[in-house]
Amino acid sequence: MEHFDPIHETSYLSVPNAHIYRKIMRCFYREYEKMHFQLYKEDIFRLIKQDEAFAGYTMEQLEPDLEALVKWKNLTPIQDPGRVYTIADYKNKQYRYTMSEYAVEIERLTVRLENIFLESGNLSTNFFVRLEKSLEDAESMEYAGLKTVNEWWSMLQEDFKRLNQNYQDYLRDFYSTKTDHLMKSVEFVIHKDKFIKYLNEFIQELQHHSRRIEQILVRIMPAMENSILEKVVQSELDIPHALLAIHGNAEPSIRENVMGKWNSLKNWFIDSQGHECECKKVLKITNDVIRSIIRNAALIVQIQNWGISRKDDYRKFMELFLKCGDLEEAHRLSAHVFGIQNIQHFKTNEPREEYAINSSVYEEDPAAFLLKPHTRIYREKKDRRGFADKSLEKMMQRESYLRNARQQKEIEMRYIKNNRIIFSEEVISEATRNTFLQWITQANMNSQKTGRTEYGQEYRLIQKKGNCVLKCEDGLLTMPAYILEFKQR
Repeated sequence: MEHFDPIHETSYLSVPNAHIYRKIMRCFYREYEKMHFQLYKEDIFRLIKQDEAFAGYTMEQLEPDLEALVKWKNLTPIQDPGRVYTIADYKNKQYRYTMSEYAVEIERLTVRLENIFLESGNLSTNFFVRLEKSLEDAESMEYAGLKTVNEWWSMLQEDFKRLNQNYQDYLRDFYSTKTDHLMKSVEFVIHKDKFIKYLNEFIQELQHHSRRIEQILVRIMPAMENSILEKVVQSELDIPHALLAIHGNAEPSIRENVMGKWNSLKNWFIDSQGHECECKKVLKITNDVIRSIIRNAALIVQIQNWGISRKDDYRKFMELFLKCGDLEEAHRLSAHVFGIQNIQHFKTNEPREEYAINSSVYEEDPAAFLLKPHTRIYREKKDRRGFADKSLEKMMQRESYLRNARQQKEIEMRYIKNNRIIFSEEVISEATRNTFLQWITQANMNSQKTGRTEYGQEYRLIQKKGNCVLKCEDGLLTMPAYILEFKQR
């Protein structure tokens, strides 16, 4: 009989202070994995305080939280008589706490839920090979010991369980909302071929092995249902379990479990009355996924092509029109290229050669009009046919620049006499004047009145009393009486 009573052990997952209860239970579970089954409250408090998020948590808060978890049957208190030294200790009841069976499984489930997106299903075909090999060994189990039968049955069911769960988890992702959006995105087109290849390989292996496994199941079915499954039940009963002994006769539940697993395996590969086997359903689902991938990829490519320029296509059509022999041939080509057209009448200000009422526009010379969209965001399209190689021009410009720089350096160095430039004594060009003024500005920007030219020469700026006149080719410049004194190398 099925039981649907409330599970009080899960209460700590949804109460208002769930975060602290979950932290306590997670500490118990981590210690449980290290084989530390019983913990004092001081041990739990020390583990909790290692997390900075619970820096303000106190022992006074921990005690009622532990009592609540004991009330929900997540923890089982065990009084420790060895730690009682005084009457006060006895009244305080020093307890050790251990997790209940339900609590262990609940925490194990929460860990799996937290990592569910890190564990991805796959369509590995190794399980088909292992299932086939295990089923081939089934007939030899009639004469094997109970321990060998139990190991064989456990391995067979583990492989079948992994196969079933992996394909369900993998194919389930394709029907989720996130994957549906992803399959309709442009990025998915890049991975389309990889997915299709992976699914096709799985289908081929499934078709190859499922037929052989079906034949093996049909062949061993009488022996399995008559004797081998009975030995499997006996091998399970042969394993001592403390809880099963407490609850009494466990044979009916074990027998039901074994027969249910066998029927599931059998129905996965063999059609039953009025029901298609799971193997064929998997083939249909996988084919539907492949069709959906191809359909979405084709739709994405079609949407992308809507925005592609048809300039080259139109140019080809124009060439075909120019090659038409007469007007009738041009009409036929137009009907083929553009289909049925909506007639539109355009009026222009261009003068006509003839104003006869019976004359056709096709009999007149064409007039050219430049059309542009009447939108503010319109921009002229750039020519995408490539660019010319201008390496030679760049090299010539570079040589010209370097040559001018060398000439300018020679001119500037010519004014340095006795490691000095006295501006009142020189007649200079406009370009040279600009360079000298830059050197003066650079020296004036620091307290030492020093600077360095672009040629690596260090100099010091000296200012005499009064002003001087710098004679330039384009005029006279009155300025302070500066002297640039260069450092000897």
